[in-house]
Amino acid sequence: MSAAILRHPAYVEWPVDPRDRLPLTLWDARSIAEAVGGTASHDFQVAGVEMDSRDVVNGDLFIALKGEAMDGHRFLDKAFANGAAGAIVDRPVDWPHILVDDTTRALEALARAARSRVEATIIGVTGSVGKTGVKEAIFASLERASRGAAHRSTRSYNNHVGVPLSLSRMPARSRFGIFEMGMNHAGEIAGLTTQVRPHVAVITTIAPAHIENLGSMEAIADAKAEIFAGLEPGDDHLFDAGGTQPFQLGRGQPCSLAKAAVGKVGRMSEDRALCIVCGDWSELHRGMLRMPPVGGVPHQSSGRGSKLRSRPGSSPRYPVPPAHGGG
Repeated sequence: MSAAILRHPAYVEWPVDPRDRLPLTLWDARSIAEAVGGTASHDFQVAGVEMDSRDVVNGDLFIALKGEAMDGHRFLDKAFANGAAGAIVDRPVDWPHILVDDTTRALEALARAARSRVEATIIGVTGSVGKTGVKEAIFASLERASRGAAHRSTRSYNNHVGVPLSLSRMPARSRFGIFEMGMNHAGEIAGLTTQVRPHVAVITTIAPAHIENLGSMEAIADAKAEIFAGLEPGDDHLFDAGGTQPFQLGRGQPCSLAKAAVGKVGRMSEDRALCIVCGDWSELHRGMLRMPPVGGVPHQSSGRGSKLRSRPGSSPRYPVPPAHGGG
């Protein structure tokens, strides 16, 4: 290869990516202290965040949460024996730590800081069933497409502790974040979605899970629709109608777009939303989303998924996620 070719700009100019200026370390003591309003006892860096001392591995931050029956401060020795690099505590200890007034509030503050520092596309997933499976399917696609720059909540960490914990683990250089949100009672998803602040909200389906707490399918639909309250302005939501249950979109607030996790499905009018089971576009009637018949028969999922059918003027069809998993 000639010297002239090696001097060509394509060889000598590395593409500029703003993420290259972001830290490689997940957190350091200074950034944690700034995020949570605490005081650092030592300078340290961490590569993970844990709240269970049994799950701590070398380099983790251990957050000593206090519950009704357990106090995480009792397990500090175990956490550091397993390799913790630092801890968030509400009392002075002998180990490297960040001292705060309330460790639960500190976890929530760390989650807010993690969400604010990323320039990632954030996807929130909820629904009565299939949350974890859909989350994992989206993550598998985006992890490969982004060459390892996708992050997601692990296990079924979808409650008031699991969601901020998952957010606090999101690296600053992430390009995508996929977070699962669950609930047992009305109002719980509203609190979670304001932490996640998704750009894309996915509802898998509405089913009689926790109907003993909510009283009706309509109330369950209302509770799941709380995810839309946290959407970033101008962003999008998908749902899987999966049955004939009417589905409320924020009391008559219509969609503006439907976006698949890996690409746009096409602009839609302000009174339509996309069903990811069959690809039909559904009209909003007085704030209620009802699936029209498909080919003259009641709308229903095949149980195995199908391909999206583009309406006139829309973008090419995209594959549908697989049938519902657990979650």
